[in-house]
Amino acid sequence: MQATFKTNSFSFHRSSRFFYLLSFQSLSPFYLTSTSPFSSSSSSQWFGFLRDAISSSDLRLGKCTHARILTSEENPERFLINNLITMYSKCGSLTYARRVFDKMPERDLVSWNSILAAYAQSSERVIDNTEEGFVLFRILRQNVVFTSRMTLAPLLKLCLCSGYVWASEAVHGYACKIGLDSDEFVAGGLVNIYLKFGKVKEGRVLFEEMPERDVVLWNLLLKAYLDMGFKEEAVEISSAFHRSGLYPNGTTLRLLDRVSWDGSEGRQGNGNDGSDIRSKNQILTKYLQASQYSALLQCFADMVESNLECDSVSFILVLTTAVRLDSLTLGKQVHCMALKLGFDLILTVGNSLINMYCKLRNVGFARTVFDSMSERDLISWNSVISGFAQGGLEVEAVCLFMQLLRCGLTPDNYTITSVLKATSSLSESLSLNKQVHVHAIKTNNVGDNFVSTALIDAYSGNKCMTEAEVLFSRNKFDLVACNAMMSGYTQSNDGDKTLNLFALMHKQGERSDDFTMATVLKTCGFLFAINQGKQVHAYAIKSGYESDLWVSSGVLDIYVKCGDMKAAHFAFNCIPVPDDVAWTTMISGCIENGEEERAFHVYSQMRLMGVLPDEFTIATLAKASSCLTALEQGRQIHANALKLNCTGDPYVGTSLVDMYAKCGSIDDAYSLFKRIEMRNIAAWNAMLVGLAQHGEGKEALQLFKQMRSLGIKPDKVTFIGVLSACSHSGLVSEAYKQIQSMHRDYGIKPEIEHYSCLADALGRAGLVKEAEKLIESMSLEASASMYRALLAACRVQGDTETGKRVATKLLELEPSDSSAYVLLSNMYAAASKWCEVKIARTMMRGQNVKKDPGFSWIEVKNKIHLFVVDDRSNPQAELIYEKVKDVIGDIKQEGYVPETDYTLVDVEEEEKERALYYHSEKLAVAFGLMSTPPSTPIRVIKNLRVCGDCHNAMKYIAKVYGREIVLRDANRFHRFKDGKCSCGDFW
Repeated sequence: MQATFKTNSFSFHRSSRFFYLLSFQSLSPFYLTSTSPFSSSSSSQWFGFLRDAISSSDLRLGKCTHARILTSEENPERFLINNLITMYSKCGSLTYARRVFDKMPERDLVSWNSILAAYAQSSERVIDNTEEGFVLFRILRQNVVFTSRMTLAPLLKLCLCSGYVWASEAVHGYACKIGLDSDEFVAGGLVNIYLKFGKVKEGRVLFEEMPERDVVLWNLLLKAYLDMGFKEEAVEISSAFHRSGLYPNGTTLRLLDRVSWDGSEGRQGNGNDGSDIRSKNQILTKYLQASQYSALLQCFADMVESNLECDSVSFILVLTTAVRLDSLTLGKQVHCMALKLGFDLILTVGNSLINMYCKLRNVGFARTVFDSMSERDLISWNSVISGFAQGGLEVEAVCLFMQLLRCGLTPDNYTITSVLKATSSLSESLSLNKQVHVHAIKTNNVGDNFVSTALIDAYSGNKCMTEAEVLFSRNKFDLVACNAMMSGYTQSNDGDKTLNLFALMHKQGERSDDFTMATVLKTCGFLFAINQGKQVHAYAIKSGYESDLWVSSGVLDIYVKCGDMKAAHFAFNCIPVPDDVAWTTMISGCIENGEEERAFHVYSQMRLMGVLPDEFTIATLAKASSCLTALEQGRQIHANALKLNCTGDPYVGTSLVDMYAKCGSIDDAYSLFKRIEMRNIAAWNAMLVGLAQHGEGKEALQLFKQMRSLGIKPDKVTFIGVLSACSHSGLVSEAYKQIQSMHRDYGIKPEIEHYSCLADALGRAGLVKEAEKLIESMSLEASASMYRALLAACRVQGDTETGKRVATKLLELEPSDSSAYVLLSNMYAAASKWCEVKIARTMMRGQNVKKDPGFSWIEVKNKIHLFVVDDRSNPQAELIYEKVKDVIGDIKQEGYVPETDYTLVDVEEEEKERALYYHSEKLAVAFGLMSTPPSTPIRVIKNLRVCGDCHNAMKYIAKVYGREIVLRDANRFHRFKDGKCSCGDFW
């Protein structure tokens, strides 16, 4: 079997999926041209194969997937077992579906719904299965606290297949009991059952109680009355349908024709020769109702060729076909024929032509037809105004509305709602909405529910919630109006009112829809109200919206924003088929909540499901690589971006530049930066900050000069990068110039971050007293980070007097900051003031403050290796420690002398030296020398600031072994090469 893979869409052919299901191989989540869709046997990765089996009804593929799940070491998750039940059901194997269900250790509502759906589908072929389906439902009621609309759907189907009227009435009563009798889906199914069982009276009562009715339900009711010979009731229903404003479909036209011609299909025409126009129109209608469009067009062509006179109904039916087929070419051909035969002059045909062109997104032709009409009614105006509003030509729609008024026509509710849709998208929307509101009052349309709801939506869209509330108080309390109000409250950042209105809806028994749920969930996320979000989530499950993609994405978003990643992962796994938005939300949520490695795992699953990552996903994953300082993973993400051809996106390019800089590869960052064609201010800032962190101060200032020469205006972040470059490179005078320039030349008022960079520059240059004066003279309150940097500078300069004052102020701001005590101890130790060291340590213990443990890590062959001082937990610990001894011996011969003043204990000099040898960064570098090829750079990350002795040792190691060492500590990057560091010993 040949396996094929589409590299441009990440989607496998079905044959390829089955092939690789049999031949298990590994896949990197980043390698686009890999030959296998599997990287692990986690539950989510089987999901795509089950979906393939379901969509193609491939029982063999489904059984093979089931076998792999059973033989894997992991216990399958419940959502996966539920999908197994669905797969067997769709593939026509009720026996296997029931076996899977019976063996489930735990079942949720989805499990019960899935098995009921299996019985409902099977009952179409085997009537006896309906009895078992009803038995299962009775067991469900004993084991499950609540049910949803998704439970009643298969139950209604079972009732229909069984023919049991009593069962239908029982289901109706149960729906009333649990509050789902007004649900559009459930009520529609009950109406259908009553009408098909001949209980027209009961069906009519339920039909009238429904808040919304679609054209299908109207057709069912009309057909029932016609089939039972109730002609007067049928005429009444047809009139009510016309007043509803719904557009008839093919079935509706045929039924209306039966009403008009006394329900007799055989009395039109001349026998069975098909020459009568009404008989031919009925044939066309039947073809339209059965979606047999080719047969309809052929029949219409035969009518024309046989010189049988067509009428307006014939043209309307063919124009409806053009809309159904989304064929503008066919619509134009019918239009030409109507012009040739003069039917375009008939008002109903002209209106159908306008409707056809608008539905097929060609409002220009619609306007041409409208302008050429010798006679126009309100339907003509409404059609073209609505078409322009929906087609994005809002100004033209408003102009047509004004023209309608000048012609002396009175707009109806449909006109008002259409023009409000147009005005709401314009910049002058508020003023225009008020004018339309006035016309609605003058024409007595403001009392119409649709108009008042449209006005509420228009005002809330402009955040005019006072006006919206007035209209809402006068309007019928219904779902659409509530949704408009809640959407307005959310846009106005008044989330509390959104939640209050939702609670009121629930209290008054008003049902919710997917838009309601999504809006309320968005509000909970905005307010970080996770408790309310969980309640809404539970309500969504109870109401049957747990599988709705829009709602489930909202649930996922709130858990991610509130940091409950366990609930977020659960919600994500419950989405049947996540779209690209859900995948991206999950990935970005993992990164925002510190689960960067999990983000890459989710991305792997996303790839396996054949979902294309977008620019935002790529940029987010680049950020994850930055957080992990995982250069190799970052490079693979860059490769993905190249294959997706999205490196030209400014957001992606900037994220990749930032990733390379933060992963220690400043050369790659600069190379990529120069290849970005459209550089925004964020890209320049990322490059400037990157150069500053790597100690490339002169290059950063040169880049800043180039940026200004291109006319790009810097912002406050730009100057943070520039001042940081000055600080890390010891350019004190330049730092003063830049902080003066930002205020004088660009009107940017220096903030605490800018003064921190300046104070840091002074401290690194040894001007600790000047730095102290700067901090004291600032109009802004100094931050703890400023005092912390100055205290470190006091330690380097040996200025214990200033250091003591700075430490006092730092501890006043952050009494539990362990770094303050450590820096103070380091300063006294460097001055051999061991009594003061002991006092500082005693103070630290007295405050119950513990020192943050220092650790370093290095990535070798896509695996992270962590080291702690004097740690021997690594399997190769003995070899690593021997390597450290060899390295120390080699660099001592080159002139390295341990700086023992970095030890914090008063012991013999030899013991001090030994304490320095096994710092975590030295262990990591020794491991790197052992584990990486001689020509490759060694990249190490440390969580704290590197000590002076390790910094000195790294310079010697780089020189003796001829290796480039990139060390990232808590403050900056150090690039050691040929015995020198990029920081110029300013750190």
